[in-house]
Amino acid sequence: MAQSLHWQKSSFSGGADGNECVELAAALHTLLIRESDQPTHVIAVDQLGLVALLHHVRARGADTTG
Repeated sequence: MAQSLHWQKSSFSGGADGNECVELAAALHTLLIRESDQPTHVIAVDQLGLVALLHHVRARGADTTG
């Protein structure tokens, strides 16, 4: 049986029309991440994958060389 997902928008997402949001949903042993303007493109990560993704995003945010 398919699991019903509850998608939650990030409080850091912007956009007045609501289509520029990062959304998260918890699934069995994974966290699902998608952009609201492309809801069929979903990234599934486990806890270690999410930690690695956040470290990478933070490092790229501090990188001013592009």
